[in-house]
Amino acid sequence: MNVFIDGQFAIGISIYVMQDEKLRKGQVLSQGDWDRLEQAERGSQAWNAALRLLEVRPRSEQELRTRLKQKQFLPEQIDNTIKRLRDLELIDDAQFAQLWVNNRQNLNPRGAQALRQELRAKGIDRQVVDQVIEANVNEDSEHAACVDVARKALHKYARETDRATFQRKFGSFLQRRGFSFATMKPVLAELWQETHGEALDDE
Repeated sequence: MNVFIDGQFAIGISIYVMQDEKLRKGQVLSQGDWDRLEQAERGSQAWNAALRLLEVRPRSEQELRTRLKQKQFLPEQIDNTIKRLRDLELIDDAQFAQLWVNNRQNLNPRGAQALRQELRAKGIDRQVVDQVIEANVNEDSEHAACVDVARKALHKYARETDRATFQRKFGSFLQRRGFSFATMKPVLAELWQETHGEALDDE
């Protein structure tokens, strides 16, 4: 439904807002009616925008707030949309964090440090991050992830003949993937032994 003021198009109103506001053709709106109608329509647009974003992929609450703000919705409209999504369990930061870690572990492994940084960057509460990491990452899984990442990148470093350079360059790569020195040290030693036939001495 289109709303006109003095014969000029003012705003398009969705059928849902039209029904909620009980609008009818030819109805004369007061300034108060107009203000309420405009806010209701923008609220409906914010809701639809959020649903479209969630159709693309799961998102954290902060990600949705940022995207809706970029679309110039007002804080109240964003708050109402987020609350409605929460009430309908369409967003849940704990579930999002769990899904993120699962996807990383299965498709593109990262160390615990990187997982923490990624989740915090998406606005996940620190306590939630800690709980999800502790529930999904242990010494064995961290070692396995490091081996997986290292083996996929081994071809980039296997020709390095200097042990110290091998350890420094390969170690820097693994550190950027979120692995601690304690985790990567035995992995580097194993791969150096495998590719060069000698122990990787500490330098």
